[in-house]
Amino acid sequence: MALSVSDLPTIYTLLANSLSGDINVRKPAEDALAQFESRPGFCSCLMEVITAKDLVSQTDVRLMASVYFKNSVNRYWRNRRDSTGMSNEEKVHLRQKLLLHLREENYQIALTLAVVISKVARIDYPREWSDLFSVLAQQLQSADILTSHRIFMILFRTLKELSTKRLTSDQRTFAEIASQFFDYSWHLWQNDMQNMLHGFSVLAQNASELHHDDIYLTCERWLLCSKITRQLIVSGFQSDAKSIQEVQPVKKVCPVMLKAIQSFLPYYSSFQEKHSKFWDFLKKACTKLMKILIAIQQRHPYSFGDQSVLWPVVDFCLNKITDPEPDVLSFEEFLIQCMSMMKSVLECREYKPFLTGRVMDDNRVTLQEMKKNVSTAVAGVLASLLPSERVVLLCNILIRRYFVLTASDVEEWYQNPESFHHEQDSVLWSERLRPCAEALYIVLFENHSQLLGPVVVSILQEAMNACPSSVSEISSQLLLKDAAYGAAAYVYYELSNYLSFKDWFNGALSIELTNDHPNMRIIHRKVALILGQWVSEIKDDTRRPVYCALIKLLQEKDLCVRLAASRSLFFHIEDANFSEYDFSDLLPICWDSCFKLVEEVQEFDSKVQVLNTISSLIARITEVTPYANKLVQFFQKAWQESSGESLLQIQLLTALKNFVVALGYQSPMCYNMLLPILQSVININSPDELLEDSMQLWEATLSHAPSMVPQLLGYFPCLVEILEKSFDHLKVAASIIEGYIVLGGLEFLNMHAATLAKVLDLVIGNVNDRGLRSVLPLVDVLVQCFPGEVPQLISSSIQKAGFPNEENILLCLVDVWLDKVDNVISTQKKIFCLALSIILTMRLPQVLDKLDQILSVCTSVILGGNEDLTEEESSSDNMQSASCRSLAKSSEGDRYLKILTFGNGTAHSLGFVDSCSFPAVFLSGATPL
Repeated sequence: MALSVSDLPTIYTLLANSLSGDINVRKPAEDALAQFESRPGFCSCLMEVITAKDLVSQTDVRLMASVYFKNSVNRYWRNRRDSTGMSNEEKVHLRQKLLLHLREENYQIALTLAVVISKVARIDYPREWSDLFSVLAQQLQSADILTSHRIFMILFRTLKELSTKRLTSDQRTFAEIASQFFDYSWHLWQNDMQNMLHGFSVLAQNASELHHDDIYLTCERWLLCSKITRQLIVSGFQSDAKSIQEVQPVKKVCPVMLKAIQSFLPYYSSFQEKHSKFWDFLKKACTKLMKILIAIQQRHPYSFGDQSVLWPVVDFCLNKITDPEPDVLSFEEFLIQCMSMMKSVLECREYKPFLTGRVMDDNRVTLQEMKKNVSTAVAGVLASLLPSERVVLLCNILIRRYFVLTASDVEEWYQNPESFHHEQDSVLWSERLRPCAEALYIVLFENHSQLLGPVVVSILQEAMNACPSSVSEISSQLLLKDAAYGAAAYVYYELSNYLSFKDWFNGALSIELTNDHPNMRIIHRKVALILGQWVSEIKDDTRRPVYCALIKLLQEKDLCVRLAASRSLFFHIEDANFSEYDFSDLLPICWDSCFKLVEEVQEFDSKVQVLNTISSLIARITEVTPYANKLVQFFQKAWQESSGESLLQIQLLTALKNFVVALGYQSPMCYNMLLPILQSVININSPDELLEDSMQLWEATLSHAPSMVPQLLGYFPCLVEILEKSFDHLKVAASIIEGYIVLGGLEFLNMHAATLAKVLDLVIGNVNDRGLRSVLPLVDVLVQCFPGEVPQLISSSIQKAGFPNEENILLCLVDVWLDKVDNVISTQKKIFCLALSIILTMRLPQVLDKLDQILSVCTSVILGGNEDLTEEESSSDNMQSASCRSLAKSSEGDRYLKILTFGNGTAHSLGFVDSCSFPAVFLSGATPL
């Protein structure tokens, strides 16, 4: 029954009670609301609570109502098969109500309603809600600052939602919105910009008459308008990289946004001390504008590449990176965006030389030719912007200023070395200044390797000369050497042309490790990084000393250094040229160091990193048995400590599988540790995310077991529970079953015959052809292992699969053999003839009708010699009869089920054989001809 106005008091009371701290009050209210939400009229009642004037002060209840409203719209606005949804009348009412309540004073409620409108617009615009944007535009004409702010909040959320729709018609609709709405939005952006700059000027003079709230709302509205402008340009126009058509708004907007940044920055330092709210806004605004410029450049590279846009933006970014004002130097978020812009421009493929040919005497201008012309023009702009001197300067600045650790960095490292390792080396490059500078440096070096190779080597040589290996004081010289080492590590693939790793290692890097002063952890960490990055340049005569150096680094006190060494060691183990001979005597120390490191680290990423190294080492070495006891103890303890951490347990399961494979038929020596773990993860209550890795471990355990043990035998029923949940891992499950059949023998069949039949019944008939082909080979294995016991066991499964039985199968086989006998090798022909001869003894009328053909085949085999067909000839046959097609597809090796059931002492067997070679053993009980 639909809810009505009379239910409003009840809805209000339930909403209020759902906010109660008393669970005895809150829980019944939540349950009642959950029952109400699927009833017609519920959303209308919530909307009345949200918009009621007498409830304006009840912000918490109204906010809760808006949340329930949003959730109900998500669930019931679109009509679905599993729910009745909302009526069209209620939808019309709610759409009208939403557009009448634009001036919501509470920000959180206004934001939630904006999200609701965007979700509804995604479904209903333009068919059911064609006047949405016209109504909002009309309301803007007479809106005060608060209302206009809320309208722009709605516009931003709605445009963002609509821009994600990918159908061509939806993109065409969004392009129409962009063409109609862009000019108005951009005009308002410019007006707000002027008002803001005026307000900032007055604010800087500490004028008391300024209405801070109004100017701040204008700032927020301007920021929303900036986001809308970005959305319209980025999503409202096809990328010019595809269309080669200039996007005019790019040239109109980008220079103005750059000027806005330049206008904001002078207020940065003055607002920091006196107007913290506006200082926060300035940081947000400058960063957001630069992000918008980057997004536009990536979407419309050719339009952005115009000299009126690219030149001022790139020049500005370069100046801020190489020669920033003191206050900008501390503005890391903005510098990151400047570097990101430079990186985006430098690696933009549309700005690279276009290598295309052209047909002679063809005067047509193709799309590729147009791209080439534009790329050439942009490349010219970049070349004038980045002459050799400026490239070298930028390279020097990045290394000497931004790569160098600061005092706060060193302190952070000292306080938490493990966290410092991950923040510096594992964090996204766009989130921290130093990783961002490193990413820009790598791209810059790739573009100008011949120019910068000698420059980097020169900086490296200068740093090493200024700070010998014996120096332990944390000085500017030591920090510069650390930066230079990093610069050399990141571009090893190009720098190897200018620097001999062997000379560098013997003359400097190995000597660095002889200084054990605590401050040397800074250099030792970079040495570990270099040894991992330069792995491809390490030759045979240097490999052994490098291994020793990594093991030494792995034993240092500092966790950051040890984690860096662990990662570099992983790179060496995975390297195709890894030398087990050179590493073998280091294994005991390596195992102990890795085990100790796993125990000491606290963060998940650290444990996973070291586990990867251990797992890789287990898989790579040929003889793991001498270290089996240590590894068993490690895995047992590591598994106990990983309780509840599924992602970590996945890594452990992978390492365990490698361990079992490495032990081979000696794997029972780890069963005391392995089998309890295996039992816990193949349990039906085990987390789903562990299933794939646990089944692979199960398969590996069976594949490398020398014999069946009672514990393994008892785990088989778990497979039924797993397959009842999903067939996602059917192929591995089939391999596990085969392992049990071969390894367990009659003991397995006697104990689990019913379970095995249940598995086959569960799978056959419920999976597609691909799944069936994964399981049917098991029947072949069963027949070969248990020819007397299997037919009765799996008869129901075979019937379920739709295969014919008794004499029909025999007749189908006769058709197959007679049809294919001319297209198989001589040994297969003999097998066919033997089978046909035996079948003749059964005196079946349908077989006797083919007597002439059978005798012809047998005679040709007796007299025909041993001429074999080529593989191509033997595989060229295509069977035509439907009866054959049900039993065999082609001669390419697929295997098919055959059943023979004979009476009176003849053979009765069930097998799984190649369509070209039916085993005569199936007929061995028949009376000879």
